[in-house]
Amino acid sequence: MRLKEHYTTEVADKLFKELNLPNIQLVPKFKKVVLNIGCGEGATSKAAVEHVLSDLSLIAGQKPVIAHARKSVAAFKIRKGQPIGAKVTLRGEKMYDFLEKFLKIVLPRIRDFRGIPAKSLDGMGNLNIGLADQTLFPEIDYDKIDKIRGLEITLVTSAISDAHARKLFEEMGLVFID
Repeated sequence: MRLKEHYTTEVADKLFKELNLPNIQLVPKFKKVVLNIGCGEGATSKAAVEHVLSDLSLIAGQKPVIAHARKSVAAFKIRKGQPIGAKVTLRGEKMYDFLEKFLKIVLPRIRDFRGIPAKSLDGMGNLNIGLADQTLFPEIDYDKIDKIRGLEITLVTSAISDAHARKLFEEMGLVFID
């Protein structure tokens, strides 16, 4: 069963009853997924930024935008306006397709994975997950990457609290460790 169908047919009704909500519109749902790859060497190497853009577009299935430095930091040899990474925001069908791939393919590939730390919830019902390398995604060919880079994934929900968001994530198949 597709993830969106699973949410609409089973999870939404179950959360409405379990959370004892007064209105069906208050049931937590996914708003967007933001993917971000930092590339500090992008300030000196244009090829590094191109590799990050191609990796992120393969992972997301959508064209990413280049993230530029907002201010200069002498310690990192970065000037304001230099490219330092890439990001992409997924909504709608692409968001659910990415979530399904992330939950069913990527997380099981992580070695010694026991669950997502509960402290990854931000207090507003959103979840931030950092992955050590982008090669966990099936679209990335290990032989064609220039460098293993980390990837940050932010799952934004309409939940009003971490408890409601955690229920949503658990019903969708995420495992938490405390």
